[in-house]
Amino acid sequence: MGAVLEVKYFNTFWLKKMKTVVDANPQPAAPYTDVPSGYSSNATFDWYEEESRIRGGYNNLSVDFGVKAYLVEENPVQQHRISTLIYSGLFNSRTGVNNTNQFSVGTSITKGADPANGSIQKLYSEDTNLIIFQENKVSRALIDKDAIYSAEGSATLTASNVVIGQIVSYMGEYGISTDPDSFAVYGYRKYFTDRARGAVLRLSRDGMVEISSYGMHDFFRDELADLSVNKVVGSWDNHTKNYTLSIQKSSGSPDYKTVSFDESVSGWTSFTSFKPSFAFSLNNLYYTFNTGRMFQQHLGNYGQFYGATYDSDVTIILNSNPSVVKVFETINYEGATGWQLESMSGSSGDVTLPIGIYQQQDSLVGLEGALFSNNFKRKNNKYFANLINNSTATAGEIVFGASMTGIKGFFSTVKMKLSNASFPTTKKELFSVASTVVESSY
Repeated sequence: MGAVLEVKYFNTFWLKKMKTVVDANPQPAAPYTDVPSGYSSNATFDWYEEESRIRGGYNNLSVDFGVKAYLVEENPVQQHRISTLIYSGLFNSRTGVNNTNQFSVGTSITKGADPANGSIQKLYSEDTNLIIFQENKVSRALIDKDAIYSAEGSATLTASNVVIGQIVSYMGEYGISTDPDSFAVYGYRKYFTDRARGAVLRLSRDGMVEISSYGMHDFFRDELADLSVNKVVGSWDNHTKNYTLSIQKSSGSPDYKTVSFDESVSGWTSFTSFKPSFAFSLNNLYYTFNTGRMFQQHLGNYGQFYGATYDSDVTIILNSNPSVVKVFETINYEGATGWQLESMSGSSGDVTLPIGIYQQQDSLVGLEGALFSNNFKRKNNKYFANLINNSTATAGEIVFGASMTGIKGFFSTVKMKLSNASFPTTKKELFSVASTVVESSY
């Protein structure tokens, strides 16, 4: 039955509004101090006092509630259906039809994915299908068509008046976790990460492939499992045809890893020194955002990102005949002038002195000095140098340090470095690095 509200003011009436969701924040103070008897002043209910006549004047035009649409619910509580899709009416820009604000309850306008696979993080439209990325699963929904399955399990597409048809899961227990920013697409290939499983994935015609297992399984397993990582940004670089993935910690932290995957070699080819907050390709050009500004990559000086110039370096493991203890006597490389040996160490702990870049001499005095300098020399368009041991003395060792050449070990770790500040506009390639080795006498 109806309730009678005792209104104390001639030109006013009471309005009652129920809040369906009560959050943890304190409720605002009500704009009144007197509540009719028999009615609760609980913060869950809001009571408002409004004018019933325009401007509150005596005998002015009166207002009323007007036409209202009421929905009676036994438990009027908001629901979050994190694994369900809902669609509105049609939108047609040519005919001027815009029904995107219409959600008819008289028709089936929802389609639910399996809630056991977590929330829907991203949707991607591919031709006439819709790819659904959940936290723990990737599925494909048919659009404006449905599928009929035979007893053998094969599907036959059929015309249907449903908007979102059958949802079919891709093979593999992979999802996009909570990192939709890691998604990138080029052609028919889609790239994304699954942080919960420590994997980087590619979805293409051959199904789901874990590309992080191409020599980088341990790296991505450890990096994606780091709880301090709060953002994973993926993008397609149309200039180099690489999928670039940046694993970042807090926004102001300098600790990040940006790495590129090259389809032509099916491997992760390089780490890069830039930290994008967002990136995309347009008309064969690659753009990234940093500190709210947009930058075009691959334009201008080499190794320069966001106004800062970084050095390039390559780390190589030399390990020919792994079971033999060897002495690495020399170092040589094929490529352009400008590379230097920053460090080289053997598995025994021996290290060498750094080796500087090749300096072309145009005088006899300069040539004589270059013969005795610890720099690379050029012969037959190849650069080489002797390794000078820089190890400290150990007990029982007679000759050590600069008095001996070469380093000993089963393998050696070489780090080549290029100063891009010295060669800002010149491409400096490095094709190969090798060393002359002899078998150790003990």
